[in-house]
Amino acid sequence: MIRLHKTIASCLGIGYSKGGGTIAALLVCGVWWMVRANGHFQLIMPAVTTLLIVVGIWSANKVEAVWGIDSSRVVIDEAAGMCISLLFIPVTLSNVLVGLILFRFFDIAKPLFIRKAESLPGGWGVMADDVLAGFYTNLLLQAIVYFNVL
Repeated sequence: MIRLHKTIASCLGIGYSKGGGTIAALLVCGVWWMVRANGHFQLIMPAVTTLLIVVGIWSANKVEAVWGIDSSRVVIDEAAGMCISLLFIPVTLSNVLVGLILFRFFDIAKPLFIRKAESLPGGWGVMADDVLAGFYTNLLLQAIVYFNVL
């Protein structure tokens, strides 16, 4: 069972790569771009994002005993955070790229209580900082879209 959790937490092994968090976020951007033409896209992606968060908390809890607290191999948090960043945003190349840049900024710099969110126990802390980074990114992207900045 731990092998399953390692596979999930590392996003099918991406977490074993150097820069795994960025690679996972890029992968989400690519998937987002490819499935945007699906007629049910806006209905499916919130459910997919919620599933990633729930499964991410569960798997991060399980692998913490093996890999340690908030291991860099756990990148499902970056995938979920990137999904949150792009929810309900028109899928254009510029929006996706700006979303990626903003999300990675918030994820790395950890301003606005993001660092504090990491102190939650187990998988909650692993996921919370990226969920919050995705939320802040989404708020900025919503403003960018609303004010037609791009």
